[in-house]
Amino acid sequence: MDSDGTQDARGTHASPVPRPAGPPEVPAMPPRPPRAPGMPPLPDGSAFLTWLRAPRPDAAPGVWRFGHRPRPAEEPEEIPTRQLLSGALIAFLVGWLIWSLLQNGYLGTWWWVPFDLIVPDAWRGGDSDLGETGTFVVYQGYELLVALGIMVGAARLGRWGEVWRRFVTPRFRRPEAQETRTTPEDDPAQWNELRAAGAADAAERLTADARTGLMRDVDHARILRAWQGVRTGRHSLATFTGAVLKDGAAACLHPSGERDLPARLARHDLVTGQVRLGTTVDDARNPYAYRGTGLALGPDLLGTSLVAVGPAGSGKTGTVVRPLAESLCLHALAGRAAVVVVGAAGAGLGPADAYDVVVRIGNQDSEYDLDLYGGSTDPDEAAAVLAEALVGDLADPHPGSDSRRSTTVLAQLLGPFRAVHGRFPSVPELRQLLDGAPGPFAALRQGLQEAGQESLLRELDARERQMEQPGDVGGVLGDRVALLDRPAFAGFFDTSGQSRPFTLKALDHPVRVRIDLPQRGHADASKMLARLVLAQFTASVAVREDRSLFACLLLDDATGVVTPEAVRGIQRLRSGNAGVVLTLRTLDDVARPLRGPLLGATGCRMALSGLTPWDGQDFAEVWGKEWTEARDVTDRQIIAETPAGKAVHMLRRVITGKAPTARAVTVRQVERERWSASELAHGVPAGHAVLSLTDVKGEHAPPLLVDLRG
Repeated sequence: MDSDGTQDARGTHASPVPRPAGPPEVPAMPPRPPRAPGMPPLPDGSAFLTWLRAPRPDAAPGVWRFGHRPRPAEEPEEIPTRQLLSGALIAFLVGWLIWSLLQNGYLGTWWWVPFDLIVPDAWRGGDSDLGETGTFVVYQGYELLVALGIMVGAARLGRWGEVWRRFVTPRFRRPEAQETRTTPEDDPAQWNELRAAGAADAAERLTADARTGLMRDVDHARILRAWQGVRTGRHSLATFTGAVLKDGAAACLHPSGERDLPARLARHDLVTGQVRLGTTVDDARNPYAYRGTGLALGPDLLGTSLVAVGPAGSGKTGTVVRPLAESLCLHALAGRAAVVVVGAAGAGLGPADAYDVVVRIGNQDSEYDLDLYGGSTDPDEAAAVLAEALVGDLADPHPGSDSRRSTTVLAQLLGPFRAVHGRFPSVPELRQLLDGAPGPFAALRQGLQEAGQESLLRELDARERQMEQPGDVGGVLGDRVALLDRPAFAGFFDTSGQSRPFTLKALDHPVRVRIDLPQRGHADASKMLARLVLAQFTASVAVREDRSLFACLLLDDATGVVTPEAVRGIQRLRSGNAGVVLTLRTLDDVARPLRGPLLGATGCRMALSGLTPWDGQDFAEVWGKEWTEARDVTDRQIIAETPAGKAVHMLRRVITGKAPTARAVTVRQVERERWSASELAHGVPAGHAVLSLTDVKGEHAPPLLVDLRG
């Protein structure tokens, strides 16, 4: 049985994701991947069960929930260390002084009055029934009670309990292991939901595989995904049970037959779907509940899209894109997500073995090609997407603009060509048509006449008339297509069926795709291809049949990609259970009118260290202001009026070197920026970032200072 979304693309994929020739053989002890943090399976399964049973309490957006210990929302008032220790010492000295004065009779004998009132007279003399020893014990016991009372008072006055908790207890506290005590009713390793639904045999098989070390985190997530398909009616209970009884933890495999990635660099938790990116800094600018917690992202946050801005070397690829790509590939293996990763060749986006499809544009050894028309058969749809890729960056960047003229020009050529040849034109053929070459036009006209396509002939006639008009956009389109009509791209974007083109129409099943762009020597073509992939992605996810599958596009270096249509497409992704991750070296790579709409369209925004002040200003504006408490301290010189006061003031000035002053403190509420442009430009340490988050439910986290190395 296939888990949800692991089927072929139902005819929408030009070349289906390769499947193994037969069912993959699962040995008794399958080879295990490197022991990544958070999921270290051992032969006896104890580490996997510990990981599975670890607490994952509900938390605010972005908090790493694995083993998380919630903190109060507000920071408790903490006495400064120096004041606390000095107060404790002074309280001890005061208590010791009082006890010494009592012992030596300087304060009288009044403190013996309770003793005289309570203790019988027969116990006081040496000839009492208690004897000398008993009398001594009675007197010493009373003195001990008085001393304890003085000590308790001094302890409360000097806050000895706080001193103990802050400085003594941490030295003797042992590292606490993850709490894994569970009852059979709430033990996730028991698969109680399957038992309640009548699949007790399948639950027993999965429990046994978990205990013997045959199950991994990807297996657990994948089988849960398949079980969701049973609950929603996509699969039958009998089919699911049969697959589990046959293959155990290896049931419902991904079409590739893989159960894990070749290697992991980041920390993942597939129970919550999170990947850890770093640690929220213990800084006063961060909310107290976030300080010192892990910072993690998952599909619930990526569903609102993410834009990360930082200069070269700030860690965009290594600390943001690579962990997210790794996480989404794991989700794809579990049947939960489809991921497309786009970046320059050699950018370090993960090994080729971690992907099902690797498209190396410009590399003649590439096994896969990229479909220039996105797998569409509708000329108008294909023209709209292609026009966005070719000249989307030349359109008026204001949000109300569009590129309908370019779309119309392309549709006037694609429709007739497809009607005659049964396919869309290749890059050289499209270039000839846009340039108005007489031979191709005459052949196309003859084919339409023979086929009796009068409406398409009128389209072709209109295109010929427009070519003769000044300002025709066909020439601009032809120049852009010429960037792809280069020897380095010979054999790519083929439409004759001789290559294996990949189309983003395949995003309705959990495919892992990496597209390498030829940025070296073909920077303009790379930008155009990145726009093409983004346009195809936003168009494809909107018409997917299975929207329960999260789809995500990771675009490393989105320079020249953000256009008015791209911003509108990003705004529509959340409703389609999809998102994009865009990285930029600077917001100057985005047209000024589009910077605000771009930051508004993305729910997660990240400013990395090294940002320029003018980029910081854009982030400061989108993050807004907050009410905060401001304290104004004023020192006022004290004027003495009496001779004695003047003498004291003169003595104080001689000792301290300063005139006697009185301090006045004024507290008021003011509205200030959460992060100013100057702080973002100069106050973010290397390896850190400021990140704000919004999840698909609308919950949000304010800008957080995060250590991406933690």
